[in-house]
Amino acid sequence: MKNAVRDESFRFVEYSADAAERIGYSNYSYWRAVFQNFMKKRSAVVMAFVFFAIVIFTFIATAIGKFQYDELRTSMMEKFTSPNSEYWFGTDNLGRDYWCQVWYATQVSIRLALVVAIGECVAGIIIGCVWGYVRWLDRPLTELYNILGNIPTVIYMTLIALMVGQSFLIMAVSLIAFGWLGMARNVRNLVMMYRDREYNLASRCLGTPVRRVLVKNIFPYLISVVILRMALSIPSTIATETTLSYLGLGLDVNTPSLGLLLRNARNYFVNYPYLLVFPAVIVSLITVTFYLVGNAFSDAADPRNHV
Repeated sequence: MKNAVRDESFRFVEYSADAAERIGYSNYSYWRAVFQNFMKKRSAVVMAFVFFAIVIFTFIATAIGKFQYDELRTSMMEKFTSPNSEYWFGTDNLGRDYWCQVWYATQVSIRLALVVAIGECVAGIIIGCVWGYVRWLDRPLTELYNILGNIPTVIYMTLIALMVGQSFLIMAVSLIAFGWLGMARNVRNLVMMYRDREYNLASRCLGTPVRRVLVKNIFPYLISVVILRMALSIPSTIATETTLSYLGLGLDVNTPSLGLLLRNARNYFVNYPYLLVFPAVIVSLITVTFYLVGNAFSDAADPRNHV
């Protein structure tokens, strides 16, 4: 009787390769999990919407403006005009429409920040991976990092501005040339931490190419740090450009930027505060929103936060 019950309750299942694949398949998607985690943070989603709204509106605002950003008004009465129905942000000391100037300058500053952030990211990841994975390069790259990292930004940017010139391209290349240090250092530390884990040692023993080990096994653990550094780089670049332009070392005077507008407003903001308020508010909004969005997205991109 017991044998009969056992035979009826259990039976052998034939092996099926297709069934085994279906059982072992996971529906997990890294980027889907990242966006799902990010969308749970409502405040970060709102800040992201504000940032993208500002970026999009820079193009709309210059299109709907009544004047060009560099168009001079010949009448003396149109200089330092307070905001009104014709000049929505007023006019500056030369009679130029401040609405078009502010939004065109915002467009230039955001474009510069994005170019620098992407350049620093690419250079920092490549150099950081080589720095952390190739053992004999650790010492010379560490010494290079210590030398370049201890030079104040104002010093080399002053030398570049005086010896090479001032333009969008020169500033972007200069900031990237020295801005990759922080990204590379963080990437190097993480690569050194994960390169000798058991699964990476096993991959190398099986003959897996170094490039594949870096891309498949190590890089997913770097994404949260990379995103955080990029998020910090964008407001940092805008702040640096603002400071350098305020000191007269930024972009060319013929290329409006938020820093240049703030520098021009310093002599008039007591009597005409709107010259300072509008660009200062936009700089603050971009800096705060992208910093909060970057932190939230960095947490969402960390694989350790995925369930």
